[in-house]
Amino acid sequence: MQLEALIKLNAARRSRRAAVVVTDLASDEVRVILEGEATSGPFGEEIAKAFRSGKAGTAEIEGQSLFLNVHLPPPRIVVIGAVHISQALARLAPVAGYDLTIIDPRTAFATEERFEGVDLIADWPEDVLKDRPLDAYTALAAVTHDPKIDDFPLSEALRVGCFYVGALGSRKTHAKRVERLKEMGRTDNEIGRIAAPIGLDIGAASPAEIALATLAQIVQAFRRRDLVTAG
Repeated sequence: MQLEALIKLNAARRSRRAAVVVTDLASDEVRVILEGEATSGPFGEEIAKAFRSGKAGTAEIEGQSLFLNVHLPPPRIVVIGAVHISQALARLAPVAGYDLTIIDPRTAFATEERFEGVDLIADWPEDVLKDRPLDAYTALAAVTHDPKIDDFPLSEALRVGCFYVGALGSRKTHAKRVERLKEMGRTDNEIGRIAAPIGLDIGAASPAEIALATLAQIVQAFRRRDLVTAG
């Protein structure tokens, strides 16, 4: 790979930005396309497909034979709340290829005994997210039922454009949440992105089933996500 392309790719990795390495199979010319860079026509369509699928492959575009090698930031899940649903989600997420972090300031819940081997942080989300910010390749699931804990990370997830934002609670609970998020500066369009009640509607009853429904909804959101547009 040419040095200029390698530098651009490494910079994208450091900033958790998606990139496609495009190699012309006839000339061996290499270029790197970052998510959000302007592309159009059949080439732009193939690039968009590559970003969504995350799969490498060849493409015949306007007489050129190209190899598209996709580099996506590892998708991750941040769970707000060290509850039974979180315990099940922590076991399921790695199977689907997702890193998972659980944040909960309630030290009675956020214990190593309950979450052995899990990236668990017993602190307030406001403090944690300063050093470990959310981004477009993060899914956020808020499951504490406590506005003092859930509201800030929900607002932050909407602000930065997390590919999935879900919150546990009834429709009545969510209606009150909507009003609080508006007071925090979130718009109707942003708030409309929240999956509430959380998870796909599979009739889930147990914490494990809710976790499964939530993970399925996260995977669906990732594969159908809006791509970053050129700014």
